[in-house]
Amino acid sequence: MLYIIPTPIGNLSDMTFRAVSVLKEVDVILAEDTRTSGVLLKHYEISKSMFPYHQHNEHKVTERLIEDMKAGKTMALLTDAGTPGISDPAFYIVRECVKHDIRVECLPGATAFVPALINSGLPTNRFCFEGFLPLKKGRHTLLTELSKESRTIVLYESPLRLVKTLKQLSEYFGEDRLCCVSRELSKKFEENKRGSLKEVHDYFAAKGVKGEIVIVIDGAG
Repeated sequence: MLYIIPTPIGNLSDMTFRAVSVLKEVDVILAEDTRTSGVLLKHYEISKSMFPYHQHNEHKVTERLIEDMKAGKTMALLTDAGTPGISDPAFYIVRECVKHDIRVECLPGATAFVPALINSGLPTNRFCFEGFLPLKKGRHTLLTELSKESRTIVLYESPLRLVKTLKQLSEYFGEDRLCCVSRELSKKFEENKRGSLKEVHDYFAAKGVKGEIVIVIDGAG
């Protein structure tokens, strides 16, 4: 069996009781970064064998992991923060488990775009989640398509690229399109900056940026 375990996006207290219980019971913990997961496990006094599982090795090691689960081992998959499979590794191993009739259970828990979307004050009844924009190939095409999207748009971005991306979004969507940039969600210095794309761009261009970023943009029309 494979458990998909959401982990806190910032505040370690956001771990669920059930997630801690499952991590104490499984045979092996698959971790995107064993050092990051090690901090979480130490905080909750969990001592378990960890195995690296990330986008650079998933195609090499999944077959072996499938065989181990077929032999009776129970595993849990962790990524650095949030729910595995949301802009993080999980899809490939889940698909292989399904192919081999191995039970998969995803626990509910932290996902960065949900609090960012709700905090934005923009419509939440219909939205599209695009994750990280392509860095080069396909970026122009996607931004052109999204500029016409009527639903609220949710994006992830690196703090190093935020100002450049906001500038580009202003060019494609128009400077007056409303948006909200959320950073450091669930942490002491959480910030949700709301305004037009131009206003939010100018704010972060002058201030500088730290932390993980979620951009929420009002839909067209």
